[in-house]
Amino acid sequence: MRLVIARCTVDYDGRLTAHLPSALRLLLVKADGSVSVHADDRAYKPLNWMSPPCWLTEAPGVWTVKNKADETLTITLEEIQHDSSHELGVDPGLVKDGVEAHLQQLLAQHVTTLGEGWTLVRREYPTAIGPVDLLCRDADGGSVAVEIKRRGEIDGVEQLTRYLELLNRDPLLAPVAGIFAAQQIKPQAKVLANDRGIRCVTLDYDALRGAVVDEFRLF
Repeated sequence: MRLVIARCTVDYDGRLTAHLPSALRLLLVKADGSVSVHADDRAYKPLNWMSPPCWLTEAPGVWTVKNKADETLTITLEEIQHDSSHELGVDPGLVKDGVEAHLQQLLAQHVTTLGEGWTLVRREYPTAIGPVDLLCRDADGGSVAVEIKRRGEIDGVEQLTRYLELLNRDPLLAPVAGIFAAQQIKPQAKVLANDRGIRCVTLDYDALRGAVVDEFRLF
């Protein structure tokens, strides 16, 4: 990973146009080829970015990033305060807690919970950025990636979005739909998932285990 702190302007030209005026920002160039521009006044979400596959061309004072859709991110460097590269190695990915791991196992065994005629392709389906919890086929044979959490929050939706972006590049799988499944899903996560065409499913842990629960529930 390359970290550059620089005063810069940023221009995006593609499906729309966008301009970031001159300011001090953090530029990240990752091993997967992605380039992102960050400010210090927000959390993880970049101000602008280019997802892989994309190509960075450096000229004196100017970075030009292009992707296969011919979108362009132009970063004009006015002053560089820091420039360093670091080898992070292969990340092991998130380690699920016992409940999440058991939910994944149970849902894999009872995948028709998600729909009649559904079948499981594989648990922990590998991608370049980590494994998808479940890869399934729906009743029509379509591919569906399922991300499972104990508590569904925005970062889980973002994680599934990245998986879907990669999986949909595979012509043997595409188009790949997404399901975000959890015991509880926060309203903000539901809004983001719906906006991205991802279906949300609330999981009943006791029902998946086949437990008998003598109480009324609101669904």
